[in-house]
Amino acid sequence: MSSRPLLLAGGAFAVGTSAYVITGILPAVSAELGVSITTAGQLSTVFALAYAISAPVLATVAGRLDRRTLLVAALALAGIGNAVSALATTYPLLLGSRIISALGAAAFTPAATVVATQLMPPHRRGSAVALVFGGLTFALVLGVPMGTLLGAGLGYRGVFAIIALVCFAAALAVRALLPQVSAPPVIPLRERFAVVRDRRVLTVLGVTVFGVLSAMSVYVYAVPFLAASAGVTGPAVGVLLLVYGLGALLGNFLGGRGTDRFGSKRTLVSSMVVFLAVVATLPLTATSVAGAAAAFFVWSIVTWTFNPPIQHLLLGMAPTHAGGLRLSINASAIYLGAGLSGAVGGLVISSIGVLALPIVATALMLVSLALLLIGAPHRTRERPVEVPTALASSG
Repeated sequence: MSSRPLLLAGGAFAVGTSAYVITGILPAVSAELGVSITTAGQLSTVFALAYAISAPVLATVAGRLDRRTLLVAALALAGIGNAVSALATTYPLLLGSRIISALGAAAFTPAATVVATQLMPPHRRGSAVALVFGGLTFALVLGVPMGTLLGAGLGYRGVFAIIALVCFAAALAVRALLPQVSAPPVIPLRERFAVVRDRRVLTVLGVTVFGVLSAMSVYVYAVPFLAASAGVTGPAVGVLLLVYGLGALLGNFLGGRGTDRFGSKRTLVSSMVVFLAVVATLPLTATSVAGAAAAFFVWSIVTWTFNPPIQHLLLGMAPTHAGGLRLSINASAIYLGAGLSGAVGGLVISSIGVLALPIVATALMLVSLALLLIGAPHRTRERPVEVPTALASSG
């Protein structure tokens, strides 16, 4: 395979780490800025909401730019956002810098996906896209644990400075080594959102929002939860987050295979049922390092099994030519759920306590499961597909 998709994977790793890393550095942000853990958690909220809102808008506004220019500009913008985060000495400035970083990520990820398919011959395009989104997955597997470990010594400023350097390096590499790629036809913003007029699409988007909200409301606050449930702090937290990331790799693979073999709804229902069992019992199982590792691994597997069958449900709805638009809107739904999770999780912690997060997450997943069983389509027309990661989107 050409090395060019590797450039896009490197960029995806940079913007993905920027998105996820706040989970591991919450204590550092809280301590250095003198804000509560829940206030620090809203940095994840603003990033995700900014991504959800801006992704379709940026895809339309920047639709006529050649793809190389767009990718370089997006990575540079993400780098600037993270550089400002590294320099921020106040919470409002750090909050604003997270929005800048999110805009860069929202412009980069869909464009990189399209470019990957255009750079490779038809029979290699699936592998190229998988490689690009593998960069996002490895941001979860490696970027978050590394940020957790580095944050203890360098502080959050040092972590964001390193991410900024990676973003700028990726921008230079893309500019130097990637050929010019013409822009695809521009899709008006009205047409992008027209797909949500279908009640079935809205239902599946609701499944996505509540499912992601359930999972992320615990994950965003994993560090304080582990400290309260198992007394785990320091490097051990980084190890547990690495375990979670490894489970994500396996879960995404199983989600694709399960969808191929059993269909989307059966795969979704199975993963949700296991999710409910694991998350509801987290306060009982995650009381030691070994117990937390086992619980986090299984929890991650079933969480990341979620997206391939959701993508398949959306792709299988008629008319098939709008499948890409449905996936694009679903990407915004993913980030909407992630954005709400910081606010909901923070509210739970401040009003009930951090150990109540799994109970609330269980209730939210039950809502997602009910939407799936009651309103989602039972049959799809297209063949099952395997989607490389939970953040897949289309431009």
